[in-house]
Amino acid sequence: MNTQAETQAPSTPPATPGNSGPGGILGSPIFVLVAMLLLTWALFIRPQQRRDKEQKSMLSQIEKGDTIVTTGGIHGRVTGVTDTVLTVEIAPGVQGVKLDRSAVASRIPGKPKGDKS
Repeated sequence: MNTQAETQAPSTPPATPGNSGPGGILGSPIFVLVAMLLLTWALFIRPQQRRDKEQKSMLSQIEKGDTIVTTGGIHGRVTGVTDTVLTVEIAPGVQGVKLDRSAVASRIPGKPKGDKS
């Protein structure tokens, strides 16, 4: 006695090496993992690399006469520059405050020579 369930063919074909089953490549865990890694790189890693590059460029352009703001919020004018240390005037008559270049958060270029404004 054959019942109707025994004589009907299965609704989905069995998975074979050429047929990865339902979903194909888009349902593959490897595809999902690669997509997540690319998304993480595009949203988090790449923008951080860009900010780091801009910060490094800004730090290398600091020169005598520039106004800076430190990461601690101190404003001052650069009076001396070496490779790693800046000498900053933070108030009239207060000379010689030494800061590491990496402590600078932003830079306002000094006035060009000949500018009387």
